[in-house]
Amino acid sequence: MISMNSRVSIVRCSDYSGVKASIQEALTLIGGLENIISPGNRVLLKPNVLAIRAPEAAVTTHPAVVAAMCELVREAGGIPVIGDGSGIAKPGSTTTSEAFRASGIEGVASVCGAELINFETSGYTEVVVSNARQFPSLYIAKAILEADVVISLPKLKTHELTLYTGAVKNFFGAVPQKIRKQAHALEDRDRFGEAVVDIYSVVKPRLAVMDGVVGMEGNGPANGTPIVSGVVLVSYDCVALDIVASELIGIDPLKVPTNKAALSRGFGTQNPDISGVPLQDSGLRFKMPEGGATAMVPSFLMRALRKQLTVKPFINTSKCAFCKACVMNCSAHAIEEVGRALKINQQKCIQCYCCRELCPKDAVEIKKSFLMKIVTRNRT
Repeated sequence: MISMNSRVSIVRCSDYSGVKASIQEALTLIGGLENIISPGNRVLLKPNVLAIRAPEAAVTTHPAVVAAMCELVREAGGIPVIGDGSGIAKPGSTTTSEAFRASGIEGVASVCGAELINFETSGYTEVVVSNARQFPSLYIAKAILEADVVISLPKLKTHELTLYTGAVKNFFGAVPQKIRKQAHALEDRDRFGEAVVDIYSVVKPRLAVMDGVVGMEGNGPANGTPIVSGVVLVSYDCVALDIVASELIGIDPLKVPTNKAALSRGFGTQNPDISGVPLQDSGLRFKMPEGGATAMVPSFLMRALRKQLTVKPFINTSKCAFCKACVMNCSAHAIEEVGRALKINQQKCIQCYCCRELCPKDAVEIKKSFLMKIVTRNRT
């Protein structure tokens, strides 16, 4: 019997003007906020504020979703607090502060009277990770550890390394940059998924509310294309939500490294109960990320034709502003200066795609081998 805590609700939402009502309906379908919030609880809302981008770019959780959750938390008697830690975008930049401003979330905090916490500057606490797969100990944002209730507010997006990013991956922003680089340096999608679940296991979120009103397809999480998907997803179980959401956009849930790692640790369920809009009625099928092509190729084929099935990032020098954000974010130190140009050393590159994810000029592009283009032509 599947636990009610693993139920996932899907509710249609055509635009952000009606998002509060849609979230309220979705919450009612699973049991409401009152099941997790007591009067006076400090409730940490964790949106996805990946980079310095405006809401319409669909990179970050839409401010209307954050505003709606602030209001609903107050109505349930809680005290809403908003917090995140962004990726590095440029040298000398306090990226999170700028990203809060650009995304509209700083404005929401001001209007709603909610405390806005920058994980980059508010500090981290070292914690031991029980049953760790990759990180026996981690530094987690103090604001998360001190909250009475933690709620994930992810954006529905594809992801070049993990194919899909959602409620569980959202907590990658809860650790400092050094740990994020160490996780990417594991050089393996599955091991990276285990590292993310190590973080998730410490955070212990009580709820996920996914912004799927406008999602991102293609080369997510930062360089894809906004797509009107018209849904809001809610669950007390972040893993269950990710299982449903990845399937919703046409991705095999078990090909998503974070889903696999979470299920192997006993988190979530592979077949969640769904309320609201039936999965088969959603009509969604996102374009897949170019960088995720190798994950879509059958393993036996990859083993046999590894040298012929390649996907390699390169820097388009005509777009590059020489800001060196890619250099700062490369876990493998694979990006080299050649005169006044930057070049990726393919011998060092581990294909984590952090350079693509955080390039403010979208100058890092993908080159597929001829055979890879043929094999993946129907999924990109």
